[in-house]
Amino acid sequence: MVLGLDPDPARLWPGAGDAAAGAGHTRTPAGAAAAAVEAHCRAVLDAVADVVVAVKPQLACFERLGAPGRAALGRVTEHAQAAGLLVLADAKRGDIDVSALAYAQSLLGTTATPFGEVAGLGADAMTASPYMGTDTIAPLLRTARAVGAGVIVLVRTSNPGAADFEDLELASGGTVWEEVARRVDALGEPGPESGLSDVGAVVGATAPQHVARLRAIMPSTPFLLPGVGAQGGRVEDLAPAFAPGPAGGLITASRSIVRAHEADGASADPAAAARAEAERLRAVAWGLA
Repeated sequence: MVLGLDPDPARLWPGAGDAAAGAGHTRTPAGAAAAAVEAHCRAVLDAVADVVVAVKPQLACFERLGAPGRAALGRVTEHAQAAGLLVLADAKRGDIDVSALAYAQSLLGTTATPFGEVAGLGADAMTASPYMGTDTIAPLLRTARAVGAGVIVLVRTSNPGAADFEDLELASGGTVWEEVARRVDALGEPGPESGLSDVGAVVGATAPQHVARLRAIMPSTPFLLPGVGAQGGRVEDLAPAFAPGPAGGLITASRSIVRAHEADGASADPAAAARAEAERLRAVAWGLA
């Protein structure tokens, strides 16, 4: 299980605002909002850290709060890693080589300057968009491999609009997402112990009819499977993702865990409800692996 963090400053757990009010650096709206978001994310992590293996912060939810939001993201990343979790930066970056290298340095590596090395976020992996070509993925992979991190490429995504382009039929046969899957499979290198590729694929849980075909094309690729819960995806439909073993499928749930206390019959305590939902999803996933 992977915990998705998509914090909405207007919809945080009780107490997060109190933490912001007590912080000395929150004299601006951005500072107060970032402090509240950080307190919220720490509380969520503390509730489920021993139930999940990784956390997937959506960078836009932090970056929209300006510099204080980016600083909060850094501290949330450190808090997650201190709890033993991998951090998968949900960035969906994709650009020409110079820009791609800067993105990789920002999220996975460091930047050399005349003033010394500048550390990036220190994430364990990042998501990337392949639609400007595989040359835009290469700088991400070089940086990731140098620090023992990973890159997870968008292949068949969870949003309804994925059908607009990703499902298009190619003149050479097959769909766009099938061709992207073949490229992702070719980009990866197997790990020395697990045999799993160091390049992952984003495979939406909302289109489970494609999972078996994607697994056939990418037999050793770790699948990051967003869309469970609020977007309508079901863990029960994702069995083919686990063909390489439990680590072959990383099921992501965000709002369905964080807002579990809002569901009928759930505990009113956000931490207890979040943990119960994470444990339920994990149990279902283990039954498939």
